[in-house]
Amino acid sequence: MQTLSAHSLSTEEFIAAVHSLVPKIAVFDCDGTLWSGDAGSSFMTWSIETGLVSREAADWIDARYRAYHRNEVSEIDMCGEMVQLYQGLREEEMRRAAREFFAAKIERNIFPEMLQLIQKLNASGTEIWAVSSTNDWVIEEGVKRFGIPAKRVLAAQVEVKNGIVTDSLLDVPTDEGKVASLNRSGITAPDAVFGNSVHDAAMLAIARTAFPVNPTPALLERSAQEGWPVYYPASVRIA
Repeated sequence: MQTLSAHSLSTEEFIAAVHSLVPKIAVFDCDGTLWSGDAGSSFMTWSIETGLVSREAADWIDARYRAYHRNEVSEIDMCGEMVQLYQGLREEEMRRAAREFFAAKIERNIFPEMLQLIQKLNASGTEIWAVSSTNDWVIEEGVKRFGIPAKRVLAAQVEVKNGIVTDSLLDVPTDEGKVASLNRSGITAPDAVFGNSVHDAAMLAIARTAFPVNPTPALLERSAQEGWPVYYPASVRIA
């Protein structure tokens, strides 16, 4: 039985393919797509190491994260709990922590090719959205580098009352939930969607053209099945 493989685009082919669409709306996942690594779990770890959260809260989320890796906690539950972790803290404290964290831990991992692509799309008038299951404080901070405004960020979010973070979930965009979040914002058929994991597959499937970037093995397999060409930025390119 022949194994399907996804076609891999060079940087020049990737950029040309995107611009040839003349996209009015482009949607980007963030972790693994705009930068390498998982800012959500990294922020959780950083929060524990820096004492941002209490020891009790740290022990709780650590136990839940271990259970998640044993497949005893679902993706959507884990992503929600990783933002509920901060209940009781002031939102201004979370914004400050997100700024410090992103600058120290994630900014250096931004893919230059993706930064340049989005800068060019912005300049040409494309409406750009960022969709992520990582908390909105970190994502909103990170995508400032790409010129994406907070009003076009759909991320894991809890309600904030009187400046205090609560545990009341407002959104957890992952898997089909990413499509639902976009739909609620009036985005039903984006011209281009970019994502790196199988949790982006539903969102990629609604695009006029799907662009898997730095795909995980599961998304690589799905890309081969769907005929989606894939792209690897230079820093993660497979030799």
